[in-house]
Amino acid sequence: MSSPQSSNLPRHVAIIMDGNNRWARARGLSGVRGHRAGVESVRAVIRRAAERGVETLTLFAFSSENWKRPPAEVRALMELFLRVLKREVGKLHEHGIRLSVIGERERFSNTIQQYIAQAESLTHDNRGLHLIIAANYGGQRDIALAARRLAERVEDGELEAGQIDEHALDEEIGRFSAPPVDLCIRTSGEQRISNFLLWQLAYAELFFSPRLWPDFGGDAFDEALDDFAHRQRRFGMTQEQIEAQGA
Repeated sequence: MSSPQSSNLPRHVAIIMDGNNRWARARGLSGVRGHRAGVESVRAVIRRAAERGVETLTLFAFSSENWKRPPAEVRALMELFLRVLKREVGKLHEHGIRLSVIGERERFSNTIQQYIAQAESLTHDNRGLHLIIAANYGGQRDIALAARRLAERVEDGELEAGQIDEHALDEEIGRFSAPPVDLCIRTSGEQRISNFLLWQLAYAELFFSPRLWPDFGGDAFDEALDDFAHRQRRFGMTQEQIEAQGA
């Protein structure tokens, strides 16, 4: 398989990591075992993204809707989240990776919130891959909260309503200075975006992999990058206009 050139690499890749439970059920294991196996894929994809020069990688770890899952599974996921924060952040820092967490972290335990804050502080000045973890995150809620903050600025006299446009909303949503998503990958064969980064995905290319997340590693990530490299992105223009720009 040919490898895409660096000029054709996406700056920002977002991944919906789906299929942990199905992977576990197929092996007669508990769903928690599937999530633990998925951590290995997380490590592999982060490593490959850094090697390939991807600028930003956003992983959908826990959606705001995931609280509806069985309480035992939610507790296990929170324990796994905390364990990963304790064990992995030092390694990320050693490799120059910056970690940010998006989502409403207030619902997490005080301990998890403290470890998130420590991880962000420790890695803040790193200039390698920017790893963003979406936890207790929902795209519609993200947009609504950004709109609320803009409305509060109008109430306080800092901003006029007529100044609110796509750029203003984009700045309010994108507080981690991440570029728009170029490529969104979803594993497990499902073909939907499930309330993930709705604003940021406006012009993203979508790649749906049949692999369950624990089976998705570095080579599968390369496959998605290769597919992206061979697509023509028009952003509303015609093919002739794109070709004229490249001439």
